[in-house]
Amino acid sequence: MKFVHIADMHFDSPFTSLGRIEGLSDIRRLEQRKIFKKIIEYIQENNIECLFISGDLYENDYVKQSTIEYINNLFKTIPNTKIFIAPGNHDPYLINSYYMKFNWNNNVYIFKYDIEKIELDDVNIYGYGFSSFYSEGININEIKIDNQKNNILIMHADLDASKEAKELYNPVATRDLLKFDYVALGHIHKPKYDNRIVYPGSPISFGFDELGAHGFISGEIKNREINIEFIPIDEREFKEINYDISAINSKEELIEKLQELKLNKNDFYKIILNGKRNFEINILEINKLIQNNNILKLKDKTKINYELDKIKNENSLRGIYVDLILEKIKELNNEEEINKYLKAIEIGLDSLENT
Repeated sequence: MKFVHIADMHFDSPFTSLGRIEGLSDIRRLEQRKIFKKIIEYIQENNIECLFISGDLYENDYVKQSTIEYINNLFKTIPNTKIFIAPGNHDPYLINSYYMKFNWNNNVYIFKYDIEKIELDDVNIYGYGFSSFYSEGININEIKIDNQKNNILIMHADLDASKEAKELYNPVATRDLLKFDYVALGHIHKPKYDNRIVYPGSPISFGFDELGAHGFISGEIKNREINIEFIPIDEREFKEINYDISAINSKEELIEKLQELKLNKNDFYKIILNGKRNFEINILEINKLIQNNNILKLKDKTKINYELDKIKNENSLRGIYVDLILEKIKELNNEEEINKYLKAIEIGLDSLENT
């Protein structure tokens, strides 16, 4: 049986991480639709028998009926593909949710809040859906599998999470999943898999905590053997760049250098400034002045370039502090010890700057 496994589409997400650039959230929501359509086209072209959607298909608090209709109309274009949806914490199976009140196409099956079993020719598919925005979990050990068939579990879950956490998202232990031939999980937005227990990640990337490629899983299961492939589909990536500004002497020069960076026009960047600086940095001001829509976020991790020989002669607390430690350093021969004292000077001066 050939299948596609996706999760965490989050249709109609507000894309709060894109707030700096006006209109970019709307563009990203349109791209969300485009990505989903490409997945459906892949299913058509490759005669995929089952589509597993492991939760958070849409945002319960934001999704519009027109979006649900768009999704369902695409489902209608793959009538020979069985679609299994296990609602998650962002799209739980609530009384007034679209999962309950919308007339979904007849090839769509939505799992509810009890473990359910769907029997196909040589495959048993088990599933479970959230019934609220949190879930304490289910007893996977209650599921008795048929070793003569392929056994698949579909659910939104927090793998190996503590059950003592304040907010629970269906915590489940890896050891309880080992009896299944394939476990189609959702909840984690970065791909994570060991061939049988799989988070496909979100097909579309949402922020800088989700660096790297995003896509979906295409797989085939036969005689309890599984083969899967991760297929990237999002044409954009969120990326981080560490940028040393030690050789830059002014705010104006920094802005000029940032605008000259050769960046992939499709991607979004977080620039982490580091190194030593001789000028003040106001991140909010620089963000406003940068004329580069690919740079969404700046973070200042620079250190002040302190001129210690000048500071030690100051008639001030920091002058006394630096002079005392520099005198101590003169007595040392060990480079490691010297570096420790120099670090102490830096930490002390940083503290005095912030008081």
